[in-house]
Amino acid sequence: MSLKHDLYQQCLQLVDQRYQSIQRQIADLQNSLLSETKSSAGDKHETGRAMVQLEREKAGHQLAEINKLRTVLSQLTTDNTSSHVSLGSVVFTSKAHYFISVSLGALEVDGQTFYAISPSTPIGQLLMGKTPGDVVNFNGNSFVIQEVV
Repeated sequence: MSLKHDLYQQCLQLVDQRYQSIQRQIADLQNSLLSETKSSAGDKHETGRAMVQLEREKAGHQLAEINKLRTVLSQLTTDNTSSHVSLGSVVFTSKAHYFISVSLGALEVDGQTFYAISPSTPIGQLLMGKTPGDVVNFNGNSFVIQEVV
């Protein structure tokens, strides 16, 4: 299997785990809302329900963000190669290695660390369109793009 394919699979797994976790959280919150019974302290009951409802809305927003990540990943292909950095590229630099996809943090393949970043992140924006040999300056640090896969 290719490096790019391994990184892509890890991204899919992480997004799927987050999706399932949020789905469970929403189900738990729904059960909390349904199991709440009216107590003699009506105001306290209403406050509790409002808090659960706010948590449900927050989880709904998280679910929408996860669905955006899934959409971006579905548009990514692992078999294309390019001489310049684009969505789906694996970028080797003198400082770190990046997988231009979605922002998920550090991934490890064959003992090497790669950072899954979105093209819309500050570092992603700097890398997009660059080619091997280009120098990138980020937060006062310079590094060289060594290879784009």
